Amino acid sequence: MKSISIYSVCIAGITLALGACASKPPPQEDVAVSTPPPVQEPMSRPTPTPTGPPPTQTVGPPPGSVQEFVVNVGDRVYFDTDRYNIDGEDMAVLDRQVAWLRTYPNVTVMVAGNCDERGTREYNLALGERRANSVKDYLVSQGISPTRIETISYGKERPIDGRSTPEAWAANRNSHTQIIDGAVG
Repeated sequence: MKSISIYSVCIAGITLALGACASKPPPQEDVAVSTPPPVQEPMSRPTPTPTGPPPTQTVGPPPGSVQEFVVNVGDRVYFDTDRYNIDGEDMAVLDRQVAWLRTYPNVTVMVAGNCDERGTREYNLALGERRANSVKDYLVSQGISPTRIETISYGKERPIDGRSTPEAWAANRNSHTQIIDGAVG
């Protein structure tokens, strides 16, 4: 009998607890919203005039960085099939490289000549060397010290695009200028 009464008490307690959780709050009466009184502004003080130049906000890669060189200057020029001559479009990129290298005189670069997959390994290594040297010669002709420029030929060993299509071949016939020392960050 005692177990039934304890059981009944437990059931009643659980029922009351659940009933309390399930009850809805009483509806609220409409309360009139009153407007707060106006706040008195304290006497304004004059804003101090800045004494130095306004802070500059840097957008994009940091000046003098490898990223700036790649994004804002351009690190590649492209060649026609079996060619290593610099054309007008190439000169525009190389002139930006010259200006950047003049701005950052401690920077040294490596110019890598690259080819597409067609042709023998030996032929492409020689052609890549001529491409790298034509870029170096142009940079030197514009006043950049030859001691700041190294060259290397990768021939067809480092393609940008691994496909065997005319578009891939055009992308892979390039000279890549990369910063090897002296860049900021």
